[in-house]
Amino acid sequence: MMEDASLITASLSQLRKREGAAYTKVTIKPVELKEQLHYQFAYYTGTKVTHQNVLPSEAAEVLTALMEETFRQALFCTPEADYQVLISKKYKVSILTKSPTKSADDLMLAHNRKKAYILEEGTPVPFLIELGIMNEEGKVLARKYDKFKQINRFLEMVEDVLPHLPQDRALTIVDFGCGKSYLTFALYHYLAIKSRRTLNIVGLDLKADVIEHCSMLAKNLNYSKLKFLVGDIADYDELDQVDMVVTLHACDTATDAALEKAVRWDASVILSVPCCQHELFTQVNNDVMEPMLSHGILKERFSALATDGIRAKLLDVMGYRTQLLEFIDMEHTPKNILIRAVKGSAGDREQLWREYTVFRDFLSASPYLEKACGDLLPSE
Repeated sequence: MMEDASLITASLSQLRKREGAAYTKVTIKPVELKEQLHYQFAYYTGTKVTHQNVLPSEAAEVLTALMEETFRQALFCTPEADYQVLISKKYKVSILTKSPTKSADDLMLAHNRKKAYILEEGTPVPFLIELGIMNEEGKVLARKYDKFKQINRFLEMVEDVLPHLPQDRALTIVDFGCGKSYLTFALYHYLAIKSRRTLNIVGLDLKADVIEHCSMLAKNLNYSKLKFLVGDIADYDELDQVDMVVTLHACDTATDAALEKAVRWDASVILSVPCCQHELFTQVNNDVMEPMLSHGILKERFSALATDGIRAKLLDVMGYRTQLLEFIDMEHTPKNILIRAVKGSAGDREQLWREYTVFRDFLSASPYLEKACGDLLPSE
């Protein structure tokens, strides 16, 4: 029923042994995760709930292990029937078929269910409560739901790059232009609390009052390895090695300053959402593109896209594999492109450099990042 996607809900109960049981109940439901069907196993222990999302091809194996080792009873609901599974102490299996309590409409609703988030609504998360995104029962406040979605989207992208980070030592992470630090706190919670990684995170911003507030929150949350500093990206030089650099909505060439720092630190992962890309707007000049560049609004949008294309190609030349991804939906903010780069070869370096220079010269551009990293790039 899992392979053919007919399961609507399931629940496992009646423990084989109460003493030493890791959880008292498990429920299962279909969810959409990264545009693909998964089954979410919710494990209940007292008032605590943890979640595991698995593909349909893996779900049967997880279910079988739970029934063999932990539970003696299960109820599976499908549009055709409800199936009650009873397993005796001697592992004799009985299956009772009953009239369905769910319909085909319920199945459709289940498969159209809101996607499963890394931080689940309904499960209280201390930093989200402190930041006013959740209440103490774990309910996301309506006016903060877009921020809740943004945080989860960001953590999905972090989840994808975990294999590229060092596994055998503590991680060092810098968040340039951290602002109110919603995502900085999310990163700490996900890596230090959920993933149990040893790490140090530094949040840097120019606004002293914002940094003071974030420092107080970190202290209240007992996030002992998270510190916030007042400072400028270009001037920051306290660290010799950084594993991940995050820069979200750093304005104009401040993004490039952060990227330069990341490259010189030989960071394993770079996550950057640029903002206010004004630099190329005054530089771009090409007669062939005059029908577009003669319109200010089109020139502004093109210049922003070209700037991010240039940044991505330069990162490739400097030893990264770079992707440009949609961060959150356009309806929430026009600044929705995230540059995600991980250490590794993107191809022949000389060919990448040729592709870059042809594009740069076509636009008559002189990018900040190229000049800043001149000693790390091929000579012309």
